[in-house]
Amino acid sequence: MSGGRRRLGRAWRRRRPLRTRLALSVTAAVAVVAVGVCAAAFLVVRSALYEQLDLSLTQSARLAAQRNPAEAPGTLAGECRFLAAPACAEVVAADPADDPATPGPLPVDPAARQVAAGRKAPYYTNITVAGFPARMLTTDYAKGRALQVALRADTVEDGIEEAAGWLVVTAAAGVLLAALLGYWVSRTGLAPVTRLTATAERIAATRDPRHRIELPPPGREDEITRLAGSFNTMLGELEKSVAAQRQLVADASHELRTPLTALRTNAELLARADRLTPDQRERASAALGRQLREVTGLVNDLIELARDEEPQPLVEQVRLGALVEHCAQAARTHWPAVPFQVRVPAEPVVVPGVPARLSRLLGNLLDNAAKFSRGGLPVEVELVPGLAGVPGRGPELTVRDHGPGIAAEDLPHVFDRFYRAGAARALPGSGLGLAMARQIARAHAAELTAEVAPGGGALFRLTF
Repeated sequence: MSGGRRRLGRAWRRRRPLRTRLALSVTAAVAVVAVGVCAAAFLVVRSALYEQLDLSLTQSARLAAQRNPAEAPGTLAGECRFLAAPACAEVVAADPADDPATPGPLPVDPAARQVAAGRKAPYYTNITVAGFPARMLTTDYAKGRALQVALRADTVEDGIEEAAGWLVVTAAAGVLLAALLGYWVSRTGLAPVTRLTATAERIAATRDPRHRIELPPPGREDEITRLAGSFNTMLGELEKSVAAQRQLVADASHELRTPLTALRTNAELLARADRLTPDQRERASAALGRQLREVTGLVNDLIELARDEEPQPLVEQVRLGALVEHCAQAARTHWPAVPFQVRVPAEPVVVPGVPARLSRLLGNLLDNAAKFSRGGLPVEVELVPGLAGVPGRGPELTVRDHGPGIAAEDLPHVFDRFYRAGAARALPGSGLGLAMARQIARAHAAELTAEVAPGGGALFRLTF
């Protein structure tokens, strides 16, 4: 049964908005404190009023004790039923056989007999005298005797009731104020969360990440404000990602338009092959094959660029020296007019990676360098091993050409997708090779940078 109630309670909390739950929590916390303070104040007031009454009883008992200690059991003063009358007082014997024939106005219980016999300490009790509340002190008087003194307690009881009433009103006002404060705190404290939610819903509805959450002025930051700032930062990155995606689609469409148009033209020519000479058919067929390879390569490059990380099952320990030699040999075959000078260390240089992807990275760098090399000048490739135990000093590979170099305005953009400098617009390529090379480098925890080489030309530095 209790488990069912707990589940219902959890379900109710889940269904309530955070603002409601926060307001209820603040209200409950402040209400508990207010009720606790009022209860403590009630106990203090009650104790203080009874302490004053007990002090009066003690003084009355001292006055009564100044009489003859051999006083026989019986009433000493018995008019305490009146509010302005002095205290009632009577002597109680330890042995009930010594009691007078006429009982006194105050009740005698066994505890009073024990005080008279010296077996119990003095004590206070609340009694009723003539239908009115009273308080009585039972204390020792003489050997075998005890003294009972009583005073009307109407004023004390009235004071306690009045204090209780005011404290109840105070507690109720405190709970009401706590509810108002809880509501205010929930509204003001969660206002950034409300704006964050509204912004997220607006972005979901419009698919426009340009929206931002309004932040308070500087100097009024808190945890919720920092959360809203982080959300704005995330929206900024999302906007950049969406813009980059749209730009990639636009650039890819632009780059594919020309080869696809040429493909369609050559396909239409070959469809009328009976009207062409054998030489024309051969040229059209060769052009069609070349354009198909160009489009296929461009599409493959786009697919690889869409992949942000390398497949982990394909990662292995790669010997960079052998890989550099292999890629340089392939580049010599593809660029027979360009000399490639390769310098690799004698000791093996090993890094974790995907061999095929690293080959693609090096191949792109070598093709780019060969494309800009001037006649007879070599492409220089050098691999330098890292320093063991020194952070950030891993293996480094440099590829340098002796071409026109990279203009200052082009240097920040050489790794952008589809970016082609003015000197490269007349050369073959799609502008994706260096972008792909940097993506592969970062997927292998390496950094690829470009700089102007001393003495002219471009220098690409790959640091693991």
